[in-house]
Amino acid sequence: MMDWAPEGLQPLVGHFLSIVLLISVFSGFFALTTWVERKALGRIQNRLGPNRVGPVGILQPIADGLKMIFKEDIVPRSADKVIHFLAPVLLVVPTFLAFSVLPYGQHLVPINLDAGILFFFAIGSATELTVFMAGWASRNKYAMLGAMRAIAQMISYEVPLILSSVTVIMMAGSLSLVDIVTEQSGGFWHWYVATPWGITSFVLFLTSALAESNRSPFDIPEAESEIIAGHMTEYSGFKYALFFLAEYLGLFAMSGLAVTLFLGGFHPPLSFLDFVPGPLWFFAKFACLIALFIWIRGTLPRLRMDQLMNLAWKFILPMTLVTFAAAAAWHYAQDFSPLAAWAICVPLIVIPYLTLGKRLGQSQNVTKRAYRFAD
Repeated sequence: MMDWAPEGLQPLVGHFLSIVLLISVFSGFFALTTWVERKALGRIQNRLGPNRVGPVGILQPIADGLKMIFKEDIVPRSADKVIHFLAPVLLVVPTFLAFSVLPYGQHLVPINLDAGILFFFAIGSATELTVFMAGWASRNKYAMLGAMRAIAQMISYEVPLILSSVTVIMMAGSLSLVDIVTEQSGGFWHWYVATPWGITSFVLFLTSALAESNRSPFDIPEAESEIIAGHMTEYSGFKYALFFLAEYLGLFAMSGLAVTLFLGGFHPPLSFLDFVPGPLWFFAKFACLIALFIWIRGTLPRLRMDQLMNLAWKFILPMTLVTFAAAAAWHYAQDFSPLAAWAICVPLIVIPYLTLGKRLGQSQNVTKRAYRFAD
């Protein structure tokens, strides 16, 4: 495909084209998703959403981008100007790197690493540092408080996020994302989400991904009514746009990983649909997850900080450990009968779920609200 390039430069040219393609595609998805989300939230809230720039407001993301580019960049006098500048840049770079190991189709992997999932989580852990850099460099108490909230939240949910992926690694027997997708070929019933331990890990993964991406109902670090805009309080113009871009790209990366680990990657749900190109299946599943996240944002209220931490440490983390036992039981019970595997795994998951959920509810000390002047 690249015979026009000198032989020694072909690998370099191939990597360059992959970088340009990834940045272009997911930047385009970012613009499209912001428009779709605003229109969807408008419908949920019984209003129109963007409707002025272009047909049905489709050009609104372009107008917003131009506004951000030309808007004045204001830096507080007491801020650490170097770190204040580096924080949004260093937040975007690892997010784009995470896309480089996802398999989008057959032989369509920018970088095929033997430990691709390990690279994905390792590069993603850099976001905690950049968020703290933004809050600390701003010299603003609200920005610092928002950064500390974000770090506590991201660290708390990063543990169950990784552990919910370990069950897939156990069953696939590989850290390679390509090998994990290959193990799910053959239709829907070969996808890991079609098993009791798989659907449980999938739900826990998505919940943790929402918290990692600071998405509703876990958008506590950016609670406008409490701490203005969190670690982004002292940012404006293009720097603020970079934070906004990184948040959506992080959500895209988590969605792509969820498709790869649990939804068969680029494989079709039915074998006779193999004639449809793999990348189309990948991005169709990807779009469905994004639509789910938008729906969740429009319907669920924001949690309190104590509820967020209790959910992570008292429910989600123990449930991820339960899925280890369920996956092991499924592996050995399948040798006897699929029905026996379901009969063993379902109680292994349901009983701890009910027990942990009851204890979590008791720990919240939720009481019926009394309205003094309701009568």
